[in-house]
Amino acid sequence: MKKFLALLLAMMMVLSLAACGEKEDAPAQEPTGQEETQTPEAPAEGGTVGVCIYKFDDAFMTTYRNALQEILEGKGYTVTVVDGNNDQAKQNEQINTFITQGVDALIINPVMTSAAATIIDTVKSAGIPTVLINREPTADEMAAYDKLVYVGCDAAQSGTFQGELILDTPNKGDINGDGKVSYIMIQGDPENIDAKLRTEYSVKALTDAGVEVEQLNLTRGDWDREKGQTICANDLAQFGNQIEVVFCNNDDMAIGALQAIQSAGRKVNEDIYLVGVDALDAALNEVQAGNMTGTVLNDATAQASQAVECMEGLLNGDTYAAGEQSVYVDYVKVTPDNVADFMK
Repeated sequence: MKKFLALLLAMMMVLSLAACGEKEDAPAQEPTGQEETQTPEAPAEGGTVGVCIYKFDDAFMTTYRNALQEILEGKGYTVTVVDGNNDQAKQNEQINTFITQGVDALIINPVMTSAAATIIDTVKSAGIPTVLINREPTADEMAAYDKLVYVGCDAAQSGTFQGELILDTPNKGDINGDGKVSYIMIQGDPENIDAKLRTEYSVKALTDAGVEVEQLNLTRGDWDREKGQTICANDLAQFGNQIEVVFCNNDDMAIGALQAIQSAGRKVNEDIYLVGVDALDAALNEVQAGNMTGTVLNDATAQASQAVECMEGLLNGDTYAAGEQSVYVDYVKVTPDNVADFMK
């Protein structure tokens, strides 16, 4: 009997030690709370992004959208880019389709700046992180949604730089020496804030420098090369040698204006000055050849990179406070002296 009890006691001790050994190998973990505070990473692979462009046949936005697509796909996103055909109603449908498809994020170049409030309300209701590009809403409109950011450039700066390009000429734009600079303005879409600010600040740079100005004509050209040519041709026919400076809100219109200037037998930088904005390849070639006084680099690639960076921040949980939702990329003046630095 004693031998049996001793054997039973020994077996119980062995089982007890084995159980203790298992506990030491796999000690219990107390919750740290870290799981609740970790920020989810952006869906770098398998994430879907919808990109809405106001119209594909805009030269600058072609450069911009190609850069966006290349950057996003290089990071592993599935990207769908759609053409709004300059039709806000069509773009609204495209945005709603992307929302229905469940995209992770949206990058939108609005057809109309005035539609921004509607767009913002739509993406806010869907809870989709959104980056607006190229056409800037008001701060009050953007403040309605904290998962929204605008990426672009300060259009006032581009206008100022255009004016400074004229001020940097030997006669500050006063070719005929009558004490004032007589100009025509070929404007983009006046509903677009960029067009408004470029128009205003290009001339303001001259008046702030004490230069007297005379506006001979201002005509809407809708960012279009053919319209730029037609407008400039008509103005040259009407005002002739009175025109000393041709301001264009973008390079496409400036290249059209150049065709009209050359057809009229005028010579840029000798008897007329011509400036644009965007630094398109075609414009850079004309600056280098002496056929444009200068242009202003609107860096599409830098803006595309910044837009993607902001989008990924939003996907990672970043939010933007009211008044801090605009992220700007600087413009750069391009002249015959530095144009080679910007050519491919």
